[in-house]
Amino acid sequence: MSDEQKYLTDYVLAGLTTLIMEKQNRTLPEALDILYNSSLYDQLSDPETGLYLQSKYYNYELLQAANL
Repeated sequence: MSDEQKYLTDYVLAGLTTLIMEKQNRTLPEALDILYNSSLYDQLSDPETGLYLQSKYYNYELLQAANL
């Protein structure tokens, strides 16, 4: 993963953490636990998926769909 890909992935992860906290009324540790233990985190960490190029809202919808 290039430095640019890492930066963009971290940016999306930070946005996702904020969305989880806001939309699900979770604390920071809870939001991080949800995110880091999801299949979406593995997919975001894989540059081949290109998910790091998508918005936090798009990725949040994927996270929600995976948790149904």
